[in-house]
Amino acid sequence: MLRVEGLSVGYGGAYVLGNISFQVRQGEMTCILGPNGAGKTTLLRSITGLTPPASGRIWFMDEEIQGKKTHEIVGLGVTMIPEGRRLWPPLSVRENLEMGAYRVSEKSTVQERLDWVFSLFPHLTSRKDQLCGTLSGGEQQMVSIGRGLMALPKLLLMDEPSLGLAPLIVREMFGAIKKIVHSGTTILLVEQNTQVALSAAHYGYVLERGVIVLEGQADFLRQTPHIKYAYLGL
Repeated sequence: MLRVEGLSVGYGGAYVLGNISFQVRQGEMTCILGPNGAGKTTLLRSITGLTPPASGRIWFMDEEIQGKKTHEIVGLGVTMIPEGRRLWPPLSVRENLEMGAYRVSEKSTVQERLDWVFSLFPHLTSRKDQLCGTLSGGEQQMVSIGRGLMALPKLLLMDEPSLGLAPLIVREMFGAIKKIVHSGTTILLVEQNTQVALSAAHYGYVLERGVIVLEGQADFLRQTPHIKYAYLGL
């Protein structure tokens, strides 16, 4: 579904990503692992057109998308759930979710999608009229994921969804993420929590200092000495 070849991205003459290549298969969850500063968020921003690459090519559904504007990429079916949630605190849960469906014209489709989001996150049902600024961090992350789903994405990019959340909330959230994949939405997940990412993903890449140093099936990566030592503390 997504193919990246020779992607390099820099800021002010310093390269953050250097000649990286990877792919995301349709119907699967692919994860990008790595420490802070590895270039993971920059990678997602490049895919969505927010940070233009210095070189390289990106294909989505066999269409070359580097150089396209962000709204054009979103229109093709790519949606990003940003790090830090980026919600509108003065708006209610329902209003924040509906903002994600601004490109969906059919009211019945919007309602069906709302029902789907509330079935994924039942905890939000009783809070749909509550202002987002009054929610807990975990609840806000659920709204952020739900808002992304409202756009009817073919490919969902997720940037550090577990960041700052309690382990119990993380487990609940990744249970919902697995259901999203099973429903047919492809996910590219950027995550520092290696354990939960590899427990949910099909395939993964390890990004360090702007280059991919390791890749493979999730079960394979979990057993490699590099992952055990550097990311799992084993």
